[in-house]
Amino acid sequence: MEQKQPSLVHKVSKIISDFFNPLVSLFIFFVYMSARQYSWKDSLIYFLPILLIVIVPVIIWIVWNVKTGRYTNMDVSNRIQRKTLYIFIATCVIAYIAYNYFRNGYIDFVLLFVLILLFALQVSNFFIKSSMHTAFNIFVAALFFALNWKMGIIWLGIAALVGITRVVLKRHTPKEVLMGAAIAFTVSFIYLYCNIQFQH
Repeated sequence: MEQKQPSLVHKVSKIISDFFNPLVSLFIFFVYMSARQYSWKDSLIYFLPILLIVIVPVIIWIVWNVKTGRYTNMDVSNRIQRKTLYIFIATCVIAYIAYNYFRNGYIDFVLLFVLILLFALQVSNFFIKSSMHTAFNIFVAALFFALNWKMGIIWLGIAALVGITRVVLKRHTPKEVLMGAAIAFTVSFIYLYCNIQFQH
């Protein structure tokens, strides 16, 4: 029997979904923030620890677990498999927050809220497999919004598009995408509110 070829919509959805995964979206934000707020040297000092303590270990963890068969795919779209992923990412984020606090004397506000979002998604995972892709892209939109409202609006559009691709690819149901969005909007609202308070 001839195997059915994926449609153009399916192929485009996969490209969008793969590119705007949580790690890449956060990476793009940090590069944008570093370029906007810091000199080249300061950007490197700020961003390199995030890259080495959080982003690279998480990528290695996912790739290793997919290779050894513990995770079905790079999306880690299995609800049971996700539990260990959440724990590992949270451990890396906590390690970075601790490192930054002891080295620079302050708690990284952005990473603190990444941790809060992860915790909320982990709790929701006991009941429903909320879309991490959707949730993180909405949160990244809020991060952009705090720096440049136009970029925030653009990224919110990207987040909506990502949410649609998750349903098209059958990685999530519409309910799971909406749940991820609801969690992200709640965390994002608190982040933006706190951000405004700290600036005044």
